[in-house]
Amino acid sequence: MNVSKWRNKGAAILSVAMLVSGLTACSGNADKTTGEGANVSKTFKLWLGWSATVNNDSMVQTYWRDKEPGINVQIEATQGDAMTELNLKLNTGGFDDAAIFSRGAVVNNAMIRSNSILPLEQYFDMPDKYPSLAAIPKLYLDKMKDSSGHIWSIPSWFDQNPEDPWPGWASYGWFVRSDVLEKVGMTKDDLKTLDGIEKYLKLAAGQKDASGKNLLPLSFLSDANDENVILSTFGVTVSSAGGVIPVKKKGDDYQFIYDNPQYKAAYQWMNKMYREGLVDPESITDKKERYKEKNKSGRVAMNVGGFFNMDASLWEVLDGPTEPSWYYDVIPYPQITGVDKVGANQIVNPYPANDIYINKDTKNLEAILTFFDYTLQQKPEQQQVVNEGPAGVFWDWVDQPLGKWVFTDEKYKELHDSGDQAKVASTNPGLYATSSYSNEWYPWWNYGVTDPKGRFKTIEFTETIGKMGGTRVAEDYDMVKAKPGGLWEKYLPELENVNKEYKAKLMMAKDDALFEQTWTEFQGALEKRAHWSELKKEWHEQLQNPDKG
Repeated sequence: MNVSKWRNKGAAILSVAMLVSGLTACSGNADKTTGEGANVSKTFKLWLGWSATVNNDSMVQTYWRDKEPGINVQIEATQGDAMTELNLKLNTGGFDDAAIFSRGAVVNNAMIRSNSILPLEQYFDMPDKYPSLAAIPKLYLDKMKDSSGHIWSIPSWFDQNPEDPWPGWASYGWFVRSDVLEKVGMTKDDLKTLDGIEKYLKLAAGQKDASGKNLLPLSFLSDANDENVILSTFGVTVSSAGGVIPVKKKGDDYQFIYDNPQYKAAYQWMNKMYREGLVDPESITDKKERYKEKNKSGRVAMNVGGFFNMDASLWEVLDGPTEPSWYYDVIPYPQITGVDKVGANQIVNPYPANDIYINKDTKNLEAILTFFDYTLQQKPEQQQVVNEGPAGVFWDWVDQPLGKWVFTDEKYKELHDSGDQAKVASTNPGLYATSSYSNEWYPWWNYGVTDPKGRFKTIEFTETIGKMGGTRVAEDYDMVKAKPGGLWEKYLPELENVNKEYKAKLMMAKDDALFEQTWTEFQGALEKRAHWSELKKEWHEQLQNPDKG
């Protein structure tokens, strides 16, 4: 069973794409009603803003259609770059009925400017007709209103109780192969400092894998920004809560990620490790599948980054030490002189992670609102209900509600746990992201199956990492959005390009002189290409006067 389908997709779509061309300004569309004479279709199309294997006859969708809530949901997934496809859709007539995207300013602004979506504020004030929509915490809805009071989307994947939020999947850390650690005569206690890490990497470089090749001492997936964990270890805040840039608060001041002197210090250390041959030279260019294969075959002695990128399924299917991945173990962030606190790499954000937009010309409005009123019921187990169907159909409680649970339909379980995406898609469409979640109960941590034992390593990892100092609750400055039509919207894609280009150059610089030269060029590129000073000025303006559009 793969836990990744339950983890928070709270990481928002990178704001990297062309802005929608030729789109008209936001307008106050005439409100639609769902009263007498309204369209009573029981079918609608839902466009996903992410890639997925689709089977619109899945077992859960069939239940929705035939039983509860009596709605036939037909899914269309994004294939390829989501922002590019959004541009194409909005410039060629738009999506048919409803669309769900990870929350982001670029997507939201493009949707509003397209003049193709329906304002939805009235539907959150109809408790008799849509009780779940009316029960969405006002804290979330108020922040979604634009200057005219319009709310342009139905929020989803939010914490039902923002005062006591679920801590989320903490997955960013340092991981060592305990079998390699034992072979080189060291223990986890020896890895408490950066000096201890370096000693281990040098010793591990002399060890062999099963094929007789020297181990890769340290590896990470730079394509997924895994090196951010190293930055975090050096005290740099590397995460936001849907905001445009990671920011660290120091007293009354705010320190942006690229202005933190420890950002440079972290890359100096990475460059030192690279030049000494202690970092996998392909870590900058590897894609996820290649990186996973290295971990599966036992090529890597130490990983840094997110364990989902390493591929949690490698150990989740094991029941003992039969593969190298069994030996992965998490260690505390190594201590660094002058760094008194780990930089935040996961920010617990109770706010909605997704937005559901409705086409203003849909003829299936009642079906759309009915379905999302169903998915957004404020029950602790609702994400499980939406993902796997209600209790008593394909799964059920072991002893009592909100306790342990197991699959009770053997056919469903076999397909669901097959590892074959086509078979998994035949069970359910994976639409947990249309629901919400609660700290009161979480499905994966209460799965009532005791084997294989490897599945529990993932739970142990996330609970351990969550206590290591890299996780905190979101603040207002973590959620500063791009001003519609402003500089962040214009230059954020280029800022990301500059970061991607120079992080590779900094890591691979052949000597100290070239590193310093590259650092100077990086600072210049931030200003000339990404207008860094101007972006920071606009950020401060947005913090003081947040745009609600």
